[in-house]
Amino acid sequence: MKSSIIGLCLLIAVVLPSFAQTKSVNATSESISTAKQEIINLSKNKWLWMADKKADTLANLFHEKSVFVHMGGSWGKDQELNVIRGGGIHYKKADIHEVSVNIIDNTAILLNRVTLLAVVGGNEVTNPFIVTEVYVKENGAWKLGSLSFTRMITPPAEPSKN
Repeated sequence: MKSSIIGLCLLIAVVLPSFAQTKSVNATSESISTAKQEIINLSKNKWLWMADKKADTLANLFHEKSVFVHMGGSWGKDQELNVIRGGGIHYKKADIHEVSVNIIDNTAILLNRVTLLAVVGGNEVTNPFIVTEVYVKENGAWKLGSLSFTRMITPPAEPSKN
């Protein structure tokens, strides 16, 4: 009888932590999933705020040490906000084709494949880009640390066979 009770206690001691660990892993997966969706939504809103030239809203999103990499150069937060306010670049519309997010600790890396319609130097242009957005979580809030545009080189369309 005594050995049965000891055996039962050992079984409980071995099995119970594995249930707790499964629950903990699931909770972590759920929080990562929630964080990924939060970043995707934040990115979509960022594109809308850029199109609407909401520089004050963007100023709250951009980290103080943020950097922006464009086809024509790179600069920091203040210059990016001035470019948006002044219309140097007007991000009119970003058609998002693909999105992926990777979370590493308090850093989220989002990749967008977009077709961007913009007005640059008074000329309306459309370009295919892979846009890399890096967000850092500080004091419970996600801040954009880096926004980089990489223009995609697309193969020429095949000639039609008529």
